[in-house]
Amino acid sequence: MKKINVGIIGTGFIGAAHIEAIRRLGFVDVIALAENNQQLAEQKAKELNIPLAYDCVDKLLANPDIQVVHNCTPNHLHFAINKKVILAGKHVFSEKPLCLTSQEADELTSLAEQQGVTTAVGFVYRNFAMVQQAADMVRDQQIGRVFAVNGHYLQDWMLLETDYNWRVDPKVGGKSRTVADIGSHWCDTVQFVTGKKIKEVFADMSIVYSTRKASKQVESFVTVNADSSYELKPVETEDYASVLVRFEDGSKGSFTVSQVSAGHKNDLTFDISGSEKSLHWEQETPQYLKIGYRQQANQILCDDPSLVNPAVRAYNHFPGGHIEGWPDAFKNMMLAFYAFIAEGKDPQQDTAKFAMFKDGAQIVHIVDTIIESAQQGKWISVK
Repeated sequence: MKKINVGIIGTGFIGAAHIEAIRRLGFVDVIALAENNQQLAEQKAKELNIPLAYDCVDKLLANPDIQVVHNCTPNHLHFAINKKVILAGKHVFSEKPLCLTSQEADELTSLAEQQGVTTAVGFVYRNFAMVQQAADMVRDQQIGRVFAVNGHYLQDWMLLETDYNWRVDPKVGGKSRTVADIGSHWCDTVQFVTGKKIKEVFADMSIVYSTRKASKQVESFVTVNADSSYELKPVETEDYASVLVRFEDGSKGSFTVSQVSAGHKNDLTFDISGSEKSLHWEQETPQYLKIGYRQQANQILCDDPSLVNPAVRAYNHFPGGHIEGWPDAFKNMMLAFYAFIAEGKDPQQDTAKFAMFKDGAQIVHIVDTIIESAQQGKWISVK
């Protein structure tokens, strides 16, 4: 198989995760990266063992050997860079959010269709084996009619008043933080599992700190020295939100998102209530899917490839008991994306196993609707 050559734009936490997952595939090479200055680009290229380093996006896109570009930059840069990559005729994998507004999302989706490029958005949680198992059980009607979906996504990395980074600034992170950053993952995951789109929302949002003490260190997921000097920064984006949802078939649901819940590191959960069984999954113990029954003992299914549904086995790469977690789900996502490209599939005709720009755009619409609902205090339909 001829190798696919890739360029990475942005090499922070998530960019490095992309590179690590890509390299596990075996048939994809990361040959270039771009940063916002040449010194940083060369430093990162040396650290990550990448041959070519560019100080701007345009130089990377001008390289004819690059077929795919990964956009791993901060949120406010996503739209402009995604648009440039599409217009350059290269396939593009964008970190979420796809962009910051519904209008931008629709433009990118339309442009990608016109150019015929394959697109993807980094909604990783649908790529866990036991999330795939839940989705396959729902599709196969093994749990009966789904009538309710509930869950949460809780973190604590913004709990302290001294916690601050670029995501808090709406000019960089966008007008929503917690809902857009982690609520988007919950929405994509449950829509994938149920096969149903969210059509109406009723939301309530809150800001825990009206100002935060910001130090010069603003990188995500980095502990800040308590003795540092601070600058007070106003906070306009939510720390916490509760959302009621209605799906397209009339079924109901709710979810809570928080970045200020002590002890919750990356706590995404969902409960799917069916007329015959229920399904419960937790990201922090991803190898297990709890199957609930009314008239018999509940079951805990582990991600043993010999026990899961046949359609799910490709998402397990090791025998049962060998824990496969977030990096492995990330690899599954990259494998689905690059196999689609390698097999020459048509993004307009063929079904993708990963989230495409059209899926990312729909999530942007949901986030915008949640913001509007919280502002107006009423049910709002997703446009």
